Amino acid sequence: MRYVLEHLLYRKKPIRSKSHALILACICLIALASAQCSRSDDRAYSRESTITVLHCCDERVLGPYWRYTPQFLVFLPLVARNAKGELEARLAKSWEHSADYGTWTIHLRTNVFWQDGVRVTAHDIKFTMDLLSHPEVLSEPPSAYSINVLDDSTYTITFHKQTRYRPLDDYQVYYPKHLLEDLDPAEIWEWDFWIHPVGNGPYRYVRHVPQTMIELEANPDFYEGKPKIDRVVLKFRPSGDPSLTELLSGNVDMLLYINRMDLLSLSKDHRFRVYDRILHHRLRAIAWNQHHPFFRDPKVRRALTLAINRRELLQVLYLPEGTPLFDVIFTKEQLEGGVLPEPLPYDPKRANQLLDEAGWRDVDGDGVRERDGEPFRFTALVAHTQGLDAAAVYIQAQLRRVGVEMDVQVLDEDSADERIWAGEFEAAIFIFYNENVFYHSRFFGDDSPIAYSRPRVSALLRAAEATWNPNEVDRAYRDLWPIFREDLPVTFLSPVVWTGVAHRRIQGLSSPWRTDPVRNMDDLWLEDDDP
Repeated sequence: MRYVLEHLLYRKKPIRSKSHALILACICLIALASAQCSRSDDRAYSRESTITVLHCCDERVLGPYWRYTPQFLVFLPLVARNAKGELEARLAKSWEHSADYGTWTIHLRTNVFWQDGVRVTAHDIKFTMDLLSHPEVLSEPPSAYSINVLDDSTYTITFHKQTRYRPLDDYQVYYPKHLLEDLDPAEIWEWDFWIHPVGNGPYRYVRHVPQTMIELEANPDFYEGKPKIDRVVLKFRPSGDPSLTELLSGNVDMLLYINRMDLLSLSKDHRFRVYDRILHHRLRAIAWNQHHPFFRDPKVRRALTLAINRRELLQVLYLPEGTPLFDVIFTKEQLEGGVLPEPLPYDPKRANQLLDEAGWRDVDGDGVRERDGEPFRFTALVAHTQGLDAAAVYIQAQLRRVGVEMDVQVLDEDSADERIWAGEFEAAIFIFYNENVFYHSRFFGDDSPIAYSRPRVSALLRAAEATWNPNEVDRAYRDLWPIFREDLPVTFLSPVVWTGVAHRRIQGLSSPWRTDPVRNMDDLWLEDDDP
């Protein structure tokens, strides 16, 4: 992450006389009065039809980085979610699927154009999806799907294996074949196109300052009409910048991905509103590596889970009231349907009983349990992201209360992921991507990095992978739940909560589906309400 740090430069000179001081004071008063007539003290509030957003990274954020939402300013997905969370057509006009959900036919709008005047067609969709599965790119598994263009506005997609991509994907955007087809896929991340994009979305590129900002303007030819907000400035921040200062000083109108602890500083500042969305697909979790003898006994894993007050941890991490807890993997539809089983409670008494039954006792009275002369001490690898290091400190204290010592090793997220997938850890506090059966099969299936081995689990996950029928996937996951609640191969701590902050004059945002102002910029407008 990169943050922008602006320093105020000033110089101090002695005032030579009272008359000089009086003149200087008068000049300052006149300047101040002039400034008050031309703008409010709140610089962000005074901007007319320009929104400045502080964002991580740099100008390549408009490229094919699926985690970043500024791409939706310039490029369109097939569908998008409205304020109620329902899918609505964007590039796609309508669609139908085969009885087994394996083949989908998508009909595109015919009134959407690239910003150079060329019409968007099904050939652009096929080009993009083929590019993402290209051996030099591999954002999607090779041979996971095949796309057949029927005509300029119609195509079919047939799935052959599980992939992150879905036929009605509200996250994937699409790129112009006529501008990119001759470029080398091996250099995709370095293409100049991502810095000077030609899109089909509500905003178009104006200019950029390397590593500093990108300026976009409302697209007058956007198929839904020109957006109400004329200009959007994406301001980038290098690592270490106090982003909250940028907001409070009026240098930006919006913050994305704010540290939730910073919300304490905003609690009495009525200029801003906070928007939250619980990300069910990103869960803070502890993986217990069953290569390690301590964690092979499900009694021990249950005891460690019961020893952690996860409800209190939500408060420690300053998460919204009502944030749910889980003990099982699940689909988005199951979460939204409210059918998930209740999570285990906080029960340190039962945790102590289970550890006793597993042969772990504090024999010498030093506060640490032993078994066969070996203390219950292990190291938890912790990914330095999304508040996991703060969670680790809390969990360390909780486990100590039941006689278990947890040491902490903090690594950057990429290094932690590499170690986890290689199985080179004892326990790991990390972000579990509860996205789809493809990820679940990798983590809990036959080649599990945590050495979890349950033939029934592997069979159910294979069954879920082999179908595109959501009803059959639902049945497979429901059959998994009692096994997971018994085994607890992973202790899920809490979901990640996406939090954005926007100036109050920005209208049209709401929690949970309209929390990201960048993703929904074309649905927003400004209202001048006096302080």
